[in-house]
Amino acid sequence: MRPPPHDPKAGKPQLVGDLLARVLHRKGLGAKLEAASVLTEWESLVGPQIAAVTRPQRVSEGVLFVAVTNSPWLMELNLMKADLMRRLNAGKGEGRIRQIVFVMGTE
Repeated sequence: MRPPPHDPKAGKPQLVGDLLARVLHRKGLGAKLEAASVLTEWESLVGPQIAAVTRPQRVSEGVLFVAVTNSPWLMELNLMKADLMRRLNAGKGEGRIRQIVFVMGTE
């Protein structure tokens, strides 16, 4: 099937990443994918000391759930929440984290 003639990129090579980004945006998934990227980038965003005592579990509707290994760290991380939010959302567009919920547990 040939693309419509009004498509300026018709017949020209395109980067797969650009195509994927457009499809995800059209389907309304771009923001969710961007928000979920904190799960794989967690250690680089928070540093090795915090990453050693935490495990990001999931992102749901802009809320990041993070398991913490012990209660002293849970309290400390709650005090650091504003700074962590700035780190997690730096450079993000629509897929920003609105809230972090710390819970006890390692899984």
